[in-house]
Amino acid sequence: MTDWLLVLAGGLVGAPLRYLLGVDAKFRLHSVFPWGTFAANAGAALFLGFLAEAAMNGDLSTRLNLLLATGFCGALSTWSTFSYELLTLNSARRLGLAAGYLLLTVGAGVGLSFGGAALARAVF
Repeated sequence: MTDWLLVLAGGLVGAPLRYLLGVDAKFRLHSVFPWGTFAANAGAALFLGFLAEAAMNGDLSTRLNLLLATGFCGALSTWSTFSYELLTLNSARRLGLAAGYLLLTVGAGVGLSFGGAALARAVF
């Protein structure tokens, strides 16, 4: 299987999962806060931190890295939707919510990436 097919296969799972997280969060939470996008980005950050650490230690093959890190995590996480939601909150004059979303997403993303890496070190 060529490399781009591995990325495509991972993306075929990650992209619909991100969409379904967003739909489910809107249905269940009825909130203006974009919990679905936040959950997708947070989960991808955690998993990508784990995968990055595993890859750096030689515990993850290049092909599995393409499938899971580039394909799955790349499609699951979304900078564009995050940015769009920030702009939407700003346009609706929900500046406090927009600032909270920005800080929470960036902070959680970085923290969870380090947490995922620490988890990989504990596992491997």
